[in-house]
Amino acid sequence: MALNQRDMISGLAKGLRVIEGFTADHPRQSISDVAEATGLDRATARRCLLTLTELGYAAHDGKYFTLTPRVLRLGTACLATLPLAQMVQPWLDQLSEELGESSSVSVLDEGEVVYVARAAQRKVMSIALMPGSRLPAYCTSMGRVLLAALPEAEAWARLAAMDLAPRTPLTQTDPEALMARLAVVRAQGYEVIDQEVEIGLRSIAVPIEDAHGRTVAALNLGLPVRDTPVDDIPTRYLPALHRLQAELKRVLR
Repeated sequence: MALNQRDMISGLAKGLRVIEGFTADHPRQSISDVAEATGLDRATARRCLLTLTELGYAAHDGKYFTLTPRVLRLGTACLATLPLAQMVQPWLDQLSEELGESSSVSVLDEGEVVYVARAAQRKVMSIALMPGSRLPAYCTSMGRVLLAALPEAEAWARLAAMDLAPRTPLTQTDPEALMARLAVVRAQGYEVIDQEVEIGLRSIAVPIEDAHGRTVAALNLGLPVRDTPVDDIPTRYLPALHRLQAELKRVLR
């Protein structure tokens, strides 16, 4: 439904832009930083930040603003009630308990994966991952699985719109090489990432399909480098991932 401009609350829209401007890479920002990140003028960015601070959604140390945990109220409750999140969480808990590894489920949003469920056995990344966390799709195992499920032209368009900045010296950033990799992922039905997101972290992911064969999400395991040689990861972990993949396909409509 197209929204009539008279029904648009511009102040709310600007406030949401300010909240979205804070990321894992930029958790502390000045008024000028926020204005640049959102495209708002400095005065508007200042008013939004002061309003968020007054309502408890942001904190201010005199120069920099940070978001507070209160912001999680805006998204975590919603994510927790999604049918997919509710459905997969018990299975994720069981999978992680069985394998002793952290597992996650995510969906694709533009050029990022958004975590909707997670079962953590141990911390495998320097940042804390939880429902609502976002990571780039091009260099993550779940992201590549989800991109590979798209029509080739759409996958190319998504890659073209991304900032393909290297996160580690091992990150693949060449668009043509990434498209070739997506073809491999599409053919083999899984992806293994070796320290492309963060040094010391590997992961393996498979698509989650509904009963009609449509990819609706991705499932992964996060693995420390020290535990399993990269070439042995599929043999060791795919059987368990495929079992859960099949269970979910039977119940997702």
